[in-house]
Amino acid sequence: MALALRALDPAVETPDHIPVLLDEVLDHLSPQPGGTYVDGTFGRGGHTSAVLERVGPTGRVIALDRDPQAIAAGAALVASSAGRLTLVHARFGELADVLAREATDKVDGILLDLGVSSPQLDEAARGFSFSRPGPIDMRMDPSRGPTALDLIRELPELELAELLRDLGEERLSKRIARRLKEAVRGDELATTLDLANVVASCFSAAEQRRMRIHPATRTFQALRIAVNGELDELSAFLDGFPDLLAPGGRCVVISFHSLEDRLVKRRFRDLAWTSSLPPQYAAQAGERVHAVCTPVSRKAVFADDAETDDNPRARSARLRACQRTDAPNLPAHAHQPKGHS
Repeated sequence: MALALRALDPAVETPDHIPVLLDEVLDHLSPQPGGTYVDGTFGRGGHTSAVLERVGPTGRVIALDRDPQAIAAGAALVASSAGRLTLVHARFGELADVLAREATDKVDGILLDLGVSSPQLDEAARGFSFSRPGPIDMRMDPSRGPTALDLIRELPELELAELLRDLGEERLSKRIARRLKEAVRGDELATTLDLANVVASCFSAAEQRRMRIHPATRTFQALRIAVNGELDELSAFLDGFPDLLAPGGRCVVISFHSLEDRLVKRRFRDLAWTSSLPPQYAAQAGERVHAVCTPVSRKAVFADDAETDDNPRARSARLRACQRTDAPNLPAHAHQPKGHS
């Protein structure tokens, strides 16, 4: 059963790149003149440009992106920055190595805008969008790693179902995995539209009418996260970023789904936790005496109605931020009292 694709794919609604939560990013990152800041997800440079303006002629921005097309698109901004912008083809999980190569020990702020950028969605050849026919690819760095179609072909049906359940939170994961394996064996998966229609066929017409999102949304999310190792990348970053921030430096993360946001929320909360034991006993027990980071805002920050009207991609964006203290960092698995999670 083919489905007429509804305009709920961000690629349909955001033809131009608009940096998400820009005012909120500047407010929570608080870039200062002369500071050194990192944009770990350069995209098309909207956030980077704004930070460059704030840090002034003596400041510096180091921007990373795993997408070589983003690096190429940023050449003009690098050229106009008078040496203040360094643009590196790398994953944000590799930030420590990048800073070491740049002879930079600590930075004053780090920004991540997670997920797929609007230009990636807009280009059908990248395979992220279910509203336009393209190869079933979904790699943010198309020069390396298996594609989404490779995963569908190579994973056993049970493992594919688990992937859709765990990374897409898809309740029909078993049914969809079975149908995808049948489709790939029958050579029915040539484009992303084929993929979307096969997934949609797993839902009844009544189910589809009740859904607020396209039936393929969660499957596309799961495959994209798996192809790009997004949660592993984020976890690695969250474990190590406090060691890269100077005291008073801030980390700002924009996420777009609950799996990402849950990791960020828990890590920021853990870094703000301190032992209830007296300092001398806490130190002996390997517990934190002082918070490593403190929250900049207690709750996630969302886009207002005006922004979501202008940029529908911002509807699912949520921002969290924390500020580094001068307390020593302890490993993410440092002992915590029973009941703390």
